[in-house]
Amino acid sequence: MGELLELTASEAIERIRKRELSDDEYFEAYREAAAGDPLNAYLWLAPENHEQGNREGPLAGAPVAVKDIFCTEGVLTTAGSRILEGYRPPYTATAVRRLSGQGARLLGKTNMDEFAMGSSNENSGYGAVLNPWDPGRVPGGSSGGSAAAVAGQMAPWAIGTDTGGSIRQPAALCGIVGMKPTYGAVSRYGMIAFASSLDQCGPLTRDVTDAALLLSALEGRDPHDSTSVGIEGGIKLSGREDLKGLRFGIPRELAVDAEGIEAGVQEVFDRTVALIEGLGGEVDECELPHSPHGISAYYVLAPAEASANLARYDGVRYGIREPSEDLVGMYERTRAEGFGDEVKRRIMLGTYALSSGFYDAYYGQAQRVRTRIAEDFDAAFERFDFVITPTSPSVAFELGARTDDPLAMYMSDYCTVPMPLAGIPAISIPAGLAEPDGGGPELPVGFQIAGPAFSESGILDAAYALERAIGFDAVPERVSR
Repeated sequence: MGELLELTASEAIERIRKRELSDDEYFEAYREAAAGDPLNAYLWLAPENHEQGNREGPLAGAPVAVKDIFCTEGVLTTAGSRILEGYRPPYTATAVRRLSGQGARLLGKTNMDEFAMGSSNENSGYGAVLNPWDPGRVPGGSSGGSAAAVAGQMAPWAIGTDTGGSIRQPAALCGIVGMKPTYGAVSRYGMIAFASSLDQCGPLTRDVTDAALLLSALEGRDPHDSTSVGIEGGIKLSGREDLKGLRFGIPRELAVDAEGIEAGVQEVFDRTVALIEGLGGEVDECELPHSPHGISAYYVLAPAEASANLARYDGVRYGIREPSEDLVGMYERTRAEGFGDEVKRRIMLGTYALSSGFYDAYYGQAQRVRTRIAEDFDAAFERFDFVITPTSPSVAFELGARTDDPLAMYMSDYCTVPMPLAGIPAISIPAGLAEPDGGGPELPVGFQIAGPAFSESGILDAAYALERAIGFDAVPERVSR
């Protein structure tokens, strides 16, 4: 079994196509590994001999782990919240349907921060997910279950969602690849909404080749989602070995003068920049002057959209219902019991920002900041092909270290929030290991590459060349089988 789990998804698919490997054997190897889940990464696992549809196509029967925010017909879907405990949707999200239509098999539904609200996966209504590199530390969030499952050899690859960094940040903390596509590249239909103008589905994988393959299966226009447009020309990975002719900008505000970046993270980032130059890439500083306001703008806009989206969870149509003597009492008790503290915090923040007398001062101003951030990126991309930063200011932090300090938790997304605000794609690849400030075991550090809208193929090409030069081993020693 150990040999099968060490294959990348692309390698396994090639063996399946050549009939050197049975897709049933491959699926059962992962189902067995996930059944002993020591990280609380899964909320639902496919039962033994679980019959699924088409196994032909580009994904040739490969198992895929799906964040529990995607609706799956007849299969438990909770978005990590007690308010949806036991909910089984009557339909399947387009992203999941596309994967199954191209031959992938649903392995399981992964744990997550409740309604995708969190940076540590400690906000799940079903317990925290643990980091496979050190179970005393967080895996990042909100797609922490997907990231931990892939890094912990309990899934060959997975999908998650990224609203402010929820694919890229857990990918960085778990030492894997995670990509947030351009807004509109992948359908959001059937993806339980957090912030509708920011949410985007993307891959979490062991390497860039797998990320390109999985994204190529996900992207595309969907008549069920009017915001989806797909990626013109699809995804193409050229397999380039150098970075000659490419220009990389390092934003002072997110990488050079940014506060809170750990010394070890900075060291790995600087070393990776030197590798880019060694591969022929041109590197220079650039400016994103409004990006330091990204966190402030995000934590007005995202909660405002969440307060509207989460109004539907009232105990009437689906999920739990807490009995009461009157209708209003039932609403209040259901939402009080069903939602966790972080979700309640964001609903209150968002409702306040949208309230009469405060709308323009908060929501309107945040939208103006968002526009300025997008304009900053547009200006940077006139000089540079890509913008590069650390993915996360720190390596994985200890469980409970930031739960009582929401601001410190929010700052985990300092380097990732500007990209979704601008609607542009970005990838995180593992760049090495570093000790946390204050000492401790060496842990993964992510390196982020962002590009203009719909530049996914270019980003993946650059990431592929850099990945080969870095030579990072994506399997934690403690989970080697």
